[in-house]
Amino acid sequence: MVPLIFENEAEALRARLGARTNMGNDEIAARVKEIVRNVREKGDAALFDYTEQFDGVRLAPDTVMVTREEIARAYEAADEKWLSSMREAARRIRAFHEKQKQNTWVNFENGIALGQKITPLRRVGVYVPGGTAAYPSSVLMNVIPAKVAGVEEIVMVTPPGKDGSVSYPMALVAADIAGVDSIYKTGGAQAIAALAFGTASIPRVDKITGPGNIYVALAKREVFGYVGIDMVAGPSEVLVVADGAANPAWVAADLLSQAEHDPMAAAILVTDSETLGRAVQEQLEAQTARLPRRTIVEKSLRAYGTVVVCRDLEACAAMVDTFAPEHCELYVQDPWALLPRIHNAGALFLGAYSPEPLGDYFAGPNHVLPTSGTARFFSPLSVDDFVKKTSIICAQRTELENVTDDVMRLALGEGLQAHANAVGIRFGKECGI
Repeated sequence: MVPLIFENEAEALRARLGARTNMGNDEIAARVKEIVRNVREKGDAALFDYTEQFDGVRLAPDTVMVTREEIARAYEAADEKWLSSMREAARRIRAFHEKQKQNTWVNFENGIALGQKITPLRRVGVYVPGGTAAYPSSVLMNVIPAKVAGVEEIVMVTPPGKDGSVSYPMALVAADIAGVDSIYKTGGAQAIAALAFGTASIPRVDKITGPGNIYVALAKREVFGYVGIDMVAGPSEVLVVADGAANPAWVAADLLSQAEHDPMAAAILVTDSETLGRAVQEQLEAQTARLPRRTIVEKSLRAYGTVVVCRDLEACAAMVDTFAPEHCELYVQDPWALLPRIHNAGALFLGAYSPEPLGDYFAGPNHVLPTSGTARFFSPLSVDDFVKKTSIICAQRTELENVTDDVMRLALGEGLQAHANAVGIRFGKECGI
């Protein structure tokens, strides 16, 4: 049974959740560093060697790229109703992200023009895991904001199967719907290195986004600085805040929707009603027994599933801020009243009819979210992640002359005489250089 604890016992749970990641594994980190270095130095030769070693297939420059024929076959295998749902999800995701777009602006006042230039990144790489972790919905969430931002070229990498084809063909359909320009059959840390530094077959990108296993996560961390990355994501989590009026079966179902992702996923209920907490415990047992992914769910709940009982909803909100969860459901009678008290969460789902899977697939906001408490300082993936912002400064002579003494005074105060001189020299106020 999922344990029930009280708010004064929650610190141990928070510490346990924080320790879920393997990012501190020195052995894996050293292996990833070696892979990245070899791909950087040897290019395709190392990339194809690692693909053969890890995926069991030997690729070459003329077989590593996915062809239009392979994409067409993926479409043929797709269910028409699924295709319709994917296209509608893409439309909704695109419409939401269109609202995030910013434009270049310039303001002219008192002899100086100041502004900000918005420039899309030129080329972005998207990593898509293989096998059961290849979620077409994540392809949409990573690619569509980049397209909306105006990125010129989007490159996708995804692991091949032993027959040399993409291990999950529906990812190809999602990529085509979203607007990916080219797809390469390679995965793991070697794929991240190829995107970061480029090889003869795979072009170098400016930024890499997309989820992956510990090798992919560590590789993204290793190449950060040579390229941009979205974030180093940890195991997923949902925290449901529910009051005594909530339906315990619905709360349990929402918790289980997260627990079935991964044995490392965390599903937590925070409530001001011990009665509800006990009822949810019973529902979790009953519903878990009927799930196809029961083994995964049981491991997740046994390790990280918890019911936390707090004295009131204000204490529940404080608990949310302490955990800073990836997903947070406010399943209470007046979620809008509780909303201003929540400061740390990747995504907020308000009310009984806003379950977390609605956001995962169809609502429109991005489901690439900060995990492992990083919602304290990170935001969901957005259009902003695919543009650069450049400041614009254009002063007329009169404005620069008006502020020359101020600029020189500040520069000299920092001991930077050449800075001061670069302004003063224009008006006969050289600093003796």
